[in-house]
Amino acid sequence: QYAFASQEDRSATRSRLSIPAMLRPAGSKRLQTVVRDISLSGFSASAIEPIPPGTNCWLTLPDSEAVQATVVWWERSVVGCAFTTLLTQSTHDAIIERWLV
Repeated sequence: QYAFASQEDRSATRSRLSIPAMLRPAGSKRLQTVVRDISLSGFSASAIEPIPPGTNCWLTLPDSEAVQATVVWWERSVVGCAFTTLLTQSTHDAIIERWLV
């Protein structure tokens, strides 16, 4: 069911943001990043070094706990990830309210 929901959400409006955050790929150190957009199912963020698709990672937004995701793509210093578990609507809305550009 999640796979279907995340695929459906790819066509949903993604909110453009600029959130300073930390991204930790599995087996690597935490990296400073900036989340560029976010939806219920995933996000894109800056990532100067390539992160291979399929890599598990953890995204930590300010004043939030780490959220697990999987890298779907990396292109031109931007990584796209799918959350392991969809964000709740209330969590998503709180992020948008605080960080919408």
